[in-house]
Amino acid sequence: MLERFRRFWTNLFKPVAHLLMKLGVSPDAVTIVGTMGVVAGALVFFPRGELLIGVLVVTAFVFSDLIDGYMARTLGTSSKWGSFLDSTLDRLGDAAIFAGLAVWFFGGGDDTLLAYVALWALVMGSVTSYARAKAESLGMQAKGGIAERADRLVAVLVMTGLSEIFDYPMLLTVTLWAVAVMSTITVAQRIMLVRRQALSHPSTPG
Repeated sequence: MLERFRRFWTNLFKPVAHLLMKLGVSPDAVTIVGTMGVVAGALVFFPRGELLIGVLVVTAFVFSDLIDGYMARTLGTSSKWGSFLDSTLDRLGDAAIFAGLAVWFFGGGDDTLLAYVALWALVMGSVTSYARAKAESLGMQAKGGIAERADRLVAVLVMTGLSEIFDYPMLLTVTLWAVAVMSTITVAQRIMLVRRQALSHPSTPG
């Protein structure tokens, strides 16, 4: 979802990006601070059951992912290092969100099964990203699938917040199960996509 509306959100946050550039803040600094905010919001508030506050904090910092990219392009400082840092820290932030929810369900949330579902969603999300990165390192591509990163992130954050606003935990339960299942399917889709590419361009024996 976030990917599909990237231009809208980028335009919305342009004034913030230009202010940061005037203040001499680097895109890398925005990336790092944004990740720290996401991790803090997820691991401080979610484990205590303060889901709505956690969502608001995480969401506020998630948009740094758009701001740093726009700043790098505007300043002409886009680089392989910046791309690597951004992608790596994105994984850290995503993991913190699902881990924070898992800790809550293992404890005060009192739902061990759902805690494991959250952990499975965490693992499958990481494997989804790894599959794409590994494929690209081999000269192939593995983008796509029914649950890309932005879709998973928006679904979990929105439904986590709504589940507390309406005091209806089933919203989060259904969402976590759906994300876990769809992430697993996405991993399978990417594996099959790479396999088809590998079979259509077999390595020439040395």
